[in-house]
Parts: sequence; C-alpha cells; structure tokens
Amino acid sequence: MDFEAMVFLAIFGFIGAFIDAAVGGGGLITIPALMWTGLSPVTVLGTNKVAASMGSVFSFLTFIRAGKMDVALMKKLCPLSLIGSFAGVLLVQHISSEFLRPLIIIMLVLVFFYTLLKKDWGKDARPQNITGKKMFLCLILAFTMGFYDGFFGPGTGSFILFAFIMIGFDFIFATGNAKAMNFASNIAAAILFTYFGSVNFTYAIPMGVFMIIGAIAGSKVAIAKGVSYIRPLFIIVTAVLIGKQLLTLIG
Repeated sequence: MDFEAMVFLAIFGFIGAFIDAAVGGGGLITIPALMWTGLSPVTVLGTNKVAASMGSVFSFLTFIRAGKMDVALMKKLCPLSLIGSFAGVLLVQHISSEFLRPLIIIMLVLVFFYTLLKKDWGKDARPQNITGKKMFLCLILAFTMGFYDGFFGPGTGSFILFAFIMIGFDFIFATGNAKAMNFASNIAAAILFTYFGSVNFTYAIPMGVFMIIGAIAGSKVAIAKGVSYIRPLFIIVTAVLIGKQLLTLIG
C-alpha cells in the first residue's frame, strides 16, 4: 500500500470511528473509502469489519470505564449478538440480503421522525433492573440485531440505540450498550470474513489503528457532551443512512 492510500484510509478511518463511537453509522464513511482502493465488494465488507472491530473494542472499553454501560445486562446480551452475527454472515453466503433494503428504509424513516419529534426523549435516567418482559425483549433484540449486522448491516447502530431508548435507557447508556453489542457482532463477522478469505489485512490493520484513535476520541466526546451531542448526531446519521439506502435502491 502506498503512502497516499495509507493517509487516505487513516483519515477516513478516524472520522468513521469517531462518529460510530457515538451513534453508529461509521460504515457510511469507511466502506466508500475502502471501495476507492479497488477491492472487491465482499473484500471491502470483510476488511471494514476487521478494522471496525479494532475500533469498537476501545469504544466499548471507554464506555465501560466511564460507567456508562449496563455491564450485567451486556454479559447476557453480547453472546446472543455474537451468535446472531455468525448466523447472519453464514446465511448471506447463500442468500442475497438486498430484498431487505426497502423495509430498512421504512424503519429508518420511522426512527428518524420519532426521534425528531420527541424532543425530550432519551433524557431520563436508565432503568435499574431489566426483568420479565423487558429482559425477553432485550434477548430478542440481541440475537436479531446481531443477525441483521452479519446478514445486511446498514443502520445496525441506529436500530440498537433506538431500541435501548425505547426500553428505557437514556441516550448515554443506550449508546454504551449499543457499543457492546456492536463489538460482539463485529468480532463474529470479522472472524467469519477472515475464515472465508475476504479480508485484506494490508488495508485493515493500518485503517484499524486509526479507527482505534477515532473510537477513543469519539467515545470521550460523547460521554462528556451527553445527549445534547448524541441526539442531533443520531438524527443526522439516520437521515444520511436513509439517503444512502434510497440512492442504492433507485440506482
């Protein structure tokens, strides 16, 4: 890899991880950057997953150290997210995931307008205990979002964050919990893409190093600034995701 390509991937890796640390959607930046290198589409996805996994580890740890994650709950949910992601990656080897795109656009639009209209939403304190029906919903969420991330992917971070706020977490804890589940699903997908030989480590490792830096910086900014920063960024990233999926569908 030449120096110009390394600098290009480093810059976009940092920016993507910085945004992803708060609200997800980093793939909107890192995947097009990797496509610019001329890699095949499947190798782009695999390379991105490996690099993103490196960043998500440190984003995950930053939220834990700040006490902005329900660790006890995540110990129950992350294994399901990992298993779901394994299943999604395996299935997408045989079945195209493109039929999901129209449904995902509709879901993203609903998420966008719901968040936009409910201005005080996500400011309340996190629930102290997740039991009964809420626990059942969390278990379903973990496997489903893990599967979706491995099978298709766009908007995973937004959907997880939105779901945790619906369950009762505030924006900060919802973000921390989403980082844990994203970390689990990313690791599972990265392992399988590596197994199938769909990762270019010459690009993944340098990009991943700068994604680590971006993830740490983005997580710290999100924790320090709170809902006043995360909520508008969440709305912006969700809107961009909608636009990106519409363009792909039309094109």
